[in-house]
Amino acid sequence: MDYALIWYALIGLAVLIYVVLDGFDLGIGVLFPAAHSDNERDMMMNSIAPVWDGNETWLVLGGGGLFAVFPLAYAVVMPALYAPLILMLLGLILRGVSFEYRFRTQRGKFLWDGAFFLGSLLATLMQGIMLGTLLQGIVVEERAYAGGWFDWLSPFSLFCALATLCAYSLLGACWLIIKLPQDLSGRYYATAKRWALGLVACVVAVSIWLPLINPLIFERWFSFPTSLLYFVIPLLAALCVWRLFSSLIQHRAIAAYLYSMGIFVLSAVGFGVSTFPYLVPFALTYQQAAAPDSSLKFLLVGAVILLPMIIAYSAYSYWVFRGKLKHGEGYH
Repeated sequence: MDYALIWYALIGLAVLIYVVLDGFDLGIGVLFPAAHSDNERDMMMNSIAPVWDGNETWLVLGGGGLFAVFPLAYAVVMPALYAPLILMLLGLILRGVSFEYRFRTQRGKFLWDGAFFLGSLLATLMQGIMLGTLLQGIVVEERAYAGGWFDWLSPFSLFCALATLCAYSLLGACWLIIKLPQDLSGRYYATAKRWALGLVACVVAVSIWLPLINPLIFERWFSFPTSLLYFVIPLLAALCVWRLFSSLIQHRAIAAYLYSMGIFVLSAVGFGVSTFPYLVPFALTYQQAAAPDSSLKFLLVGAVILLPMIIAYSAYSYWVFRGKLKHGEGYH
């Protein structure tokens, strides 16, 4: 049994769940300045109050799992991403602090509103930059990072940051359509359409740009006959985009959110197709970076027990706090 492959899939799943779940509450932070009133901002934060910190559990699981299961990959990736990673964590800390303090003050509320927006924006952009850095490849020599301090800052990584901003804002707008009262949620259909257009444009641009700068990815996607199988992914993505806009036009909020998630899932599949079997693109495979099988088996026992518990708890939280918010209720 290939335990390293199992953990490769589990770490990828944890990161995907984090992006989908924490993506919408980061998107709400990005959309925060667009609110028309202080009451609307209160309700935006109340819509994520029961779940936002639980969503970040998956980030801890992905990062901690990488350290425990693929220590060599962790040792290589961390030096390459120290700067954006630290900035992302600072943004998440700023969000958490502002979330608590803005409900405890009146005169300084505008300061914490700004902090919530800046923390969300910073975390979103840094996650996009880290994704772009991994996709463009990390310089590795003798099993160690050999690049420069600012290799993460490139036109491609900055463009991926813009794509992430569009994606999270789309998820945030769809979530607000679901959760806010009817008198507040209506205008977010137009907001979701604008961010969806931006996301589609960014995904198309990245899909063209990436094969042009990386011969390995170009060969992976355009080598016959495997390309016939892989091109199912962009076809399904196009279908999700069409259904997303149809749902927004027809004011079907939950369907729009689900199709937005579908775009995320297909993008993750495309990322896997482009980089597999590399864990550190395009230098170390998951087998080269893995811990010994004895460690992988020991940790897998814990994962088999804990993962269903985390999923069940998360699902229960969303179920308990389902439905639209009402004016005057929520976290205070």
